[in-house]
Amino acid sequence: MAVQFRDYYETLGVQKTASEDEIRTAFRKLARKHHPDVAKDKAAAEEKFKQINEAYEVLSDPEKRKKYDQLGADWNQPGGFQPPPGWGAQQPSGGFYQYGGGDGGVEFEFGGTGFSDFFETFFGGGRGRSAFGGFGGHQATAARGSDVEADIMVTLEEALHGSTRTVSLRRAGSNKTESYQVKIPRGVHEGQRIRLAGQGEAGARGGKSGDLFLRVRLARHPDFTVEGSDLIHEVKIAPWQAVLGTELKVPTVDRNVRLKVPPGTQGGQRFRLRGQALPGISGKRGDLYVVVQMNVPKKLTEREREIWSELAKLHGG
Repeated sequence: MAVQFRDYYETLGVQKTASEDEIRTAFRKLARKHHPDVAKDKAAAEEKFKQINEAYEVLSDPEKRKKYDQLGADWNQPGGFQPPPGWGAQQPSGGFYQYGGGDGGVEFEFGGTGFSDFFETFFGGGRGRSAFGGFGGHQATAARGSDVEADIMVTLEEALHGSTRTVSLRRAGSNKTESYQVKIPRGVHEGQRIRLAGQGEAGARGGKSGDLFLRVRLARHPDFTVEGSDLIHEVKIAPWQAVLGTELKVPTVDRNVRLKVPPGTQGGQRFRLRGQALPGISGKRGDLYVVVQMNVPKKLTEREREIWSELAKLHGG
């Protein structure tokens, strides 16, 4: 099976010339619409949510977007997608990911990680590492198989509560698909690796098999930015709410909470809600920071303009 090209611009519904703000806006709109927690068809929404996340993971990163654009428009060639000559260090091989390098490499195809084979091949962190050599006069020495690493997309809800996911793996040349129940621990964080001992490349001459590592990539969320165990949420309020004070309903990962905004709040001011974010290594939950931004009216009626003018005069404007 050849690597299937993914049109990330089409997935987000934006042009190739879209700005960073346009890409961010498109992602947030689609992610809210297809978030599994709000959709009626959760299975279909979950798949769409993963596709949207994958597209945003690439297009929101200037370096990844540049590399993606270098793949060009002539991807749909007979025999499957092929990258431009010399593009990148990783090359696709029939839809599989090759690890270990050279003739001793091994190829794997993954399922259930949340990322497509296209992403994993060109933008993932997969690689093999052989612990021992087997050259020259040491041909009889047992050689440990290479470790294998792939990415796994983990939602913030999974990071909060923990979960169990089914991940499948198929080695090149084999029709057998191996499935594993992967436990995603509560409090897992970006970049953490989940180890499946002995599920990597087979060892040579009686050597032990390598391990399979799944590197956690936290799914982007339309409402939150992740900073360690803390979450950042931006909210827009009207100028009069900032002046007079107000009460807001603020989302967290698992519920809504109330936030009192005091009179005289300034644009960019941060409010801290303790223990309303993700668990850390100790198990204690981080904090949610709500950042207030001003939502200034773009159009005014004549009466509104008169009132704002009167306010300006009262304040010496």
